[in-house]
Amino acid sequence: MDFDFFGHQIVAHLSADAHEHQAHNVVDGEDVPVRHFGVILPMDAWKKLADKLTQEKVPFVIAPDIRFEGEPGEQATFFIKDASGNALEFKAFDDESRIFAK
Repeated sequence: MDFDFFGHQIVAHLSADAHEHQAHNVVDGEDVPVRHFGVILPMDAWKKLADKLTQEKVPFVIAPDIRFEGEPGEQATFFIKDASGNALEFKAFDDESRIFAK
């Protein structure tokens, strides 16, 4: 379930292993960490950040890619972990009016 948090998404996933920090759900063919925090960036800022992290050889949990391609919720996304091991999602939309599109 997606919640609109001042234009950003708070996402709630259900998992049988919800108490386990490493639980994942499959989303568009990727193992998305159940427990994560994410931000929505303008597309140009997302591309610059993805390029910089790739150049710096930062390990991705999920590499930069387009999710739900051709669908209403199409988005650019990638996941990394912070220094404490928390999963962070960075995403962008070509059309920001589709952030909560289904």
